[in-house]
Amino acid sequence: MAKAKDTASKGPDAATRRKAPLATPTSFGSNEIRDISGGLNALLADVFVLYLKTKNFHWHMSGPHFRDYHLLLDDQGTEIYNMTDDIAERVRKIGGTTLRSIGHIARLQRLKDNNADFVDPSGMLAELREDNLALVASMRAVHDLCDEAEDVATASLLENWIDQTEKRIWFLFEAGRPAGSGGH
Repeated sequence: MAKAKDTASKGPDAATRRKAPLATPTSFGSNEIRDISGGLNALLADVFVLYLKTKNFHWHMSGPHFRDYHLLLDDQGTEIYNMTDDIAERVRKIGGTTLRSIGHIARLQRLKDNNADFVDPSGMLAELREDNLALVASMRAVHDLCDEAEDVATASLLENWIDQTEKRIWFLFEAGRPAGSGGH
């Protein structure tokens, strides 16, 4: 005689667990969670796009300043990538859900991909500078949402990321200046 399965002791099956809500305890209301999570998820999508573009340009750098630009973009890529986990975890901490796939990133990204076979070094630096400027604007918009919701923790993280991004913009600007344009 076959034994009957004891499902009560094993807990819910996989299908039931997939439908279970991720109800993180939070002090924020549903509208605040929706707005801040939405802003952070779009920001996270852009951060992934900027990371990949920075690494793409790092891998495909050429020319007389190869070593300097190659190392600069490697450092910047690492800094950008290091933001990703903190952004996603902040979304979860406030009660939201975050990105799940490359397709999800593609649906939310505002920064444009660059799939060109060749981009000259000055074009790379200029494009990354413009993307970082756009990223700062997006960060400030999310910061405004945080201020409205009194989410000081997310606002504080954003302030640090804004500072890092402004430094990247500065370095990209200075590295991309032509010789004899007032620099030493």
